[in-house]
This record gives sequence, C-alpha cells and structure tokens, in this order.
Amino acid sequence: MTERISLQAQVPDNLAGKRLDHIAAELFSDFSRSRIQQWIKEGLLTVDGANRKPKDKLAGGENLVIEAELVEEESWAPADIDLDLVYEDDALLVVNKPQGLVVHPAAGHRDNTLLNALLNHCPGLAGLPRAGIVHRIDKETTGLLVVAKTLQAHASLVDQLQEKSVFREYEAIACGVMTGGGKVDEPIGRHPTQRTKQAVHHAGKEAVTHYRVIERFRAHTHVRVQLETGRTHQIRVHLSHIGYPLLGDPVYGGRLRLPKGASQELIDGLRGFRRQALHARTLGIEHPVTGEVMEWTSELPGDMNAMLNLLLEDAKVC
Repeated sequence: MTERISLQAQVPDNLAGKRLDHIAAELFSDFSRSRIQQWIKEGLLTVDGANRKPKDKLAGGENLVIEAELVEEESWAPADIDLDLVYEDDALLVVNKPQGLVVHPAAGHRDNTLLNALLNHCPGLAGLPRAGIVHRIDKETTGLLVVAKTLQAHASLVDQLQEKSVFREYEAIACGVMTGGGKVDEPIGRHPTQRTKQAVHHAGKEAVTHYRVIERFRAHTHVRVQLETGRTHQIRVHLSHIGYPLLGDPVYGGRLRLPKGASQELIDGLRGFRRQALHARTLGIEHPVTGEVMEWTSELPGDMNAMLNLLLEDAKVC
C-alpha cells in the first residue's frame, strides 16, 4: 500500500536558529523525528527547493516542502489469531501478548506473528510503518505492547520512546539472591563473536535498567524492572551481566541453580521452566490525541505465578 503526500510549511520566526530536523518535526508533527530525518537525507524534504542536512540551522522564513510516499515496506498477510486487547480507541490499542507469539515477521517467523494478527483485527494498519508496532518484546516474554492506529499516533509514540517518557515496568524471576535493588547503566550491542546474541559492549548503544527486589527466596529473587531505554534483550543482558540471569533464559541464563535440599516438585518445576521468566506488567504513555496520561497493568501469567508459589513454599519449608 502506498500513500503519496505533498506538504509545505514556512519556518516561523520563533523557530529561527534551530536545526532543520527539529523545525521540520515541529511543523510536520504527524510524523516521527526519525522519519523526518530520513526524508531530509533522501532529499524528499527540501528547503527553498534545495537539499540540506538535518543539522543545518535555519534563519526563519524558509519554505519547507515534503514530496514523499508512505510505502508499506512489505506485504504481510492477516492471520486469524486471537488478541487479548486491554484497550482500544481510534488512535491506538494495547495488547497483552502471550508466551510464544513473535511480534514482527522475520527470518524463520514469516507468518502467524502479532503483526499478522493485528492486520486481521484492523486492516487499516497496513498503511502504517510495521503495522503500527512501535516497540517489541521477545517471543517468550509476555505482557503489554502499545500499537498506533494512525500516523499521528505513531509519530507521538515514537517520539515518547525516543524521549524516554514511556513508562515500562516488568516483573522477572532472577537466579541468585539479590541484596537490594540498583541500576545497570551499561551500553549494549551485538555480541562480538556470537552474532545472534547481545552483550554489554563498549561500542554498544546506551542502555539503562533499574531493578528492585519484590521478594527473595533461597536461590532466586522476584524483581521489578523498569526500562529507560529499549535495547534488544536489554533486561536479559543487563541482569545476566551483574550475575543474576533470568530463570529459564535459554540464551543468557547459564546453568540451572537448584536450592540445596529442594523438593522434587521444585526441582521438576525449575527444570521444566524453559522460557525467560519475564513479564511486561505495566505500560504508561501520554495519549497521542488527548494528552491524557494513561497506564495499563497485566497480571502475571500462570507459569510465573506457579513458579513463585513453588519458590515460596520451598522458602517456608527450609
């Protein structure tokens, strides 16, 4: 699906002296800053008919013109997959993603993803970048995701993510007994030798994770985690980096830790927990149309609740 757009605006005096990309993002606020920057670089957004760089400062009075196409990157097929919708209006929807559902099509997972399900629920999403998906969680992670239904909403949500104003809080079960909460401020990038993994790396991108203890068990900790940034596998990488990998994490989890003298029921439960024990519990945004601050919460899934009950019983007995 392709939508041709042709827009123009004059730079007002009150924006004089600012960068082109900042001015354009304000004048064409239906689009995200990243999209504006890309149009400038491709020459699709011109200044008085000429190409300029995103960082160029303008004097005021210039005429900005956008001549571009909103092109659907690929044609994805709708799929009749049940969605657990927590909220929906004309601008956005919030979905509670189950374990095992891939968010976006990729190599090895071309169909039957959350994106395909969204297209079935709301065909108009086909005209938006990534069908309105502005952030992701891993296949085996459960919990809340917000999806834009309009270009205006998409631009607003992307900007909120870039400005780190989206509230994202997770619950997790970590291996090891934490002494207290803390903050991990370490850059994350692709692993230097294992290309399918991420790692704390000096050449990576900024990544900040806050965590605090909910409850300690004999060999595990129930934690609440809040994200400032949204790097791939961020919570899994950061907690593993400080020595508290997530229970069940097949990539960053390391060896299984069994409490001394654990019951067979707990041993079986720990060995049988084969996904990272991570749930996107709370999501908060500013509504892209009304400006209202909105927040949603999703209860822990059954497998995590069952595991916490096993760990609690083990702590009582021992």
